[in-house]
Amino acid sequence: MVGKGRGLNMTVTTGIGAERRAQLSTGPIARLERMIEIRGVEDAILKLFADGHVRGSTHTTQGQEAVSVALASVLETSDLLTCTYRGHAMALALGLTAESVLGEVLGRTVGSIGGVGGSMHLCDRDLGLLPTFAIVGAGIPVAVGAAIASKHFGTNAIGVGVFGDGATNIGAFHEGLNLAAVWDAPVLFVCENNLYGEYSRIDVTTPFEDLYLRGAAYGIESRAVDGQDVETLRREFADTIEAIRADSRPRFLEIKTYRYVGHSRTDPATYRPDGEKDEWLKRDPIALAEAAIVESGIADQATLAEVRAAAENRVAEAVRVAMDSPGPELAAMFRHVDAQSDI
Repeated sequence: MVGKGRGLNMTVTTGIGAERRAQLSTGPIARLERMIEIRGVEDAILKLFADGHVRGSTHTTQGQEAVSVALASVLETSDLLTCTYRGHAMALALGLTAESVLGEVLGRTVGSIGGVGGSMHLCDRDLGLLPTFAIVGAGIPVAVGAAIASKHFGTNAIGVGVFGDGATNIGAFHEGLNLAAVWDAPVLFVCENNLYGEYSRIDVTTPFEDLYLRGAAYGIESRAVDGQDVETLRREFADTIEAIRADSRPRFLEIKTYRYVGHSRTDPATYRPDGEKDEWLKRDPIALAEAAIVESGIADQATLAEVRAAAENRVAEAVRVAMDSPGPELAAMFRHVDAQSDI
């Protein structure tokens, strides 16, 4: 079934996507399952690329799943979010199905915008996901604009700009934060500080690692948060978003996290210091969530094994569906292009 988005054909109906989003608020097991699904989709994308099925580039985010799931679990579908070319995890957390994300990465009609956007251009307006941006930091001013529009029309929705640590070094970041502070825009800036901007470690590109200080420099309430514990992170997001809705002012959260894979597709990330990845693997967000669930008595290891198997089976089926889906016809590239002329 195909739903109509605003200006784009969506392969995820609003009902399915909203239902997937709502599942995240039902408890820790649902959030764990979504993180496992995201990890599985990302792993599948890398394999599909290695096997020659993905055209162009693709960027995955294994290790950062808690950020997307925690944030999506407390946002409303009326809130508008922008994120980066590394947007598979956020799209899946917000409610896109594995079929729609894999289909878009593979350039198939089952994709979220019919296979014409590819890995770096996911979108579902009805879930609040604005088209993801291939240009570093380009979504930040757009998120501010969405927040200003919401304030103007009195909708009580917020704008959310998700970006990486490297984006804090470009002009759009500073322009966006400055405007949000001056105009009191109800926007949440989410910086996923995984220590690497593309192939460069933060200590060779940025004079300090506590990037929340850059938000504070603009008079924006800012703080750093552990990005590996999904439940702690969820509470931080919930409190911050509640505050934004209450006073219609911006907030900045720096999320301390880590990406287990290289910048893109075949990057082995050999430039990382010895032992760095191993230390972060000890705080894998999926492993931490599983341990917390067992320790709290919510579920035992046998139940979690069933949860993991169910998620892995869904991903395997999604790969099959996406691979069996046809590619878009050539004319699809013009389907959502509008032109106006006075001639």
